[in-house]
Amino acid sequence: MGLMTKNQYIESLRKLKPTAYMFGERVENVVDNPRLRAGIEATGATYAMAEDPEWRDLIVTQSKLINEPINRFNNPPISVEDLVARVKINRAMGQRVGTCFQRCTGQDSMCALAVTTFDCDKKYGTPYNKRFTEFLKHMQKNDFVANASVTDAKGDRNFGPMEQPDKDVYLHIVEKRDDGIVVRGAKCHQTGSLSSHELIVLPTRAMRKGEEEFAVAFAIPSDTKGVIHVVGRSSMDTRELDGCDCGNQRYSKYAPTVIYDNVFVPRERVFLCGEWEFAADLVVYFSAFHRQSHGGCKAGKIDCMIGAAMTMMQYNGTEKVSHHKEKVIDMIHRAETLYGCSIAASYEGKQMPSGNYYIDPVLANASKIHEGKEMAEATRLMIDIAGGFVADLPSDRDFENPEIGPLLKKYLKGATQIPVEDRVKMFRFIEKLAMESADTISDIHGGGSPAAHRLTIFRESNTKDKIKAAKRLAGIES
Repeated sequence: MGLMTKNQYIESLRKLKPTAYMFGERVENVVDNPRLRAGIEATGATYAMAEDPEWRDLIVTQSKLINEPINRFNNPPISVEDLVARVKINRAMGQRVGTCFQRCTGQDSMCALAVTTFDCDKKYGTPYNKRFTEFLKHMQKNDFVANASVTDAKGDRNFGPMEQPDKDVYLHIVEKRDDGIVVRGAKCHQTGSLSSHELIVLPTRAMRKGEEEFAVAFAIPSDTKGVIHVVGRSSMDTRELDGCDCGNQRYSKYAPTVIYDNVFVPRERVFLCGEWEFAADLVVYFSAFHRQSHGGCKAGKIDCMIGAAMTMMQYNGTEKVSHHKEKVIDMIHRAETLYGCSIAASYEGKQMPSGNYYIDPVLANASKIHEGKEMAEATRLMIDIAGGFVADLPSDRDFENPEIGPLLKKYLKGATQIPVEDRVKMFRFIEKLAMESADTISDIHGGGSPAAHRLTIFRESNTKDKIKAAKRLAGIES
């Protein structure tokens, strides 16, 4: 089939018949639901940019598997150039949509599987890498989108998977058959699962001996029987349903909880089945790749924040205020810190036994730690510059009301030469950037908790060499 256009992508989703619920009701038409369509449009931008001559050379590459042009989102990296391109594309996408474009997790899961299935096969003689390679060809030939299903419900955090009162809080194998397996469980925070053709399931944590049933990885179509997508609430979701006060006029994010209710997985789609020691590898590789991804896309989002803040300086008549300029500088260096760490993680990447390339995990996690702090600070600075109407601007419908609209336009006008309508639109966009819970929470918890990022940095850092250096310089021989 080859590369799809954005319109072809939208039409390809119409062929799927997922089981989806939102606000307690079944969603029969996912593609045309306004709340979900905004997220689908964000993913669609990855196709639109691949069509754009300005971006095509960056986003499109030649596949070594199918010998055809493919979108890099379906390309586990096989060079440092591929690693660097991931970050550059993600920043460009963040700038284009101003929110999550919902396609990096699928790529990150494919990166992890490319490495881990090879290692597992080498140890046990399993057929997982061959199966994964066939799946990857399927993704590339059809230019499909994959969602990474990683985060389990986890239940009582005092207990591991086997000790839980209800084992289903960790997705696990409930039946093994000659033709495949049956699984049950749920995956939470599944950004863009209904924008995806395929769901790639990975373990959520390292497993121990005796927890083999939880050490499972596979891929299935997003409309597979028994898969139920329950769209989560977020702070501004009903605005998208009625098309009013949206802020971002085209794009948004949604994140369902995806329930796997006795779902059958064909044997050829199973990439890990009980090899418990490789669950940790999948988690580590996926997390590191995903944290590298964030350094690109979140830098792109801060770019949008900077643009919005500077526009409001013009619209408010404060563009010459020196302390506002200082705040913009602070926002810029925060964006470049995230981006720089992820770019460095890419250039420090190394080739793995599978032939794929893996980023430097310390630098990738450093980027993510900065993200959790710097995104919050960039948001604060943007709001500081913009002003209080980010919190309580009257509705668009109030401005359209023939009785009160003219009064609002009179009193809420800013700089003389700027139409009040433009000022209102920018306030609303800043509100979306700052207060959309589905997106802003991922600045902290996306790719794992801040504590996980810190632990990874300590584990992966060569502290022994640092100690040796200090002792050598101090003249200590032991």
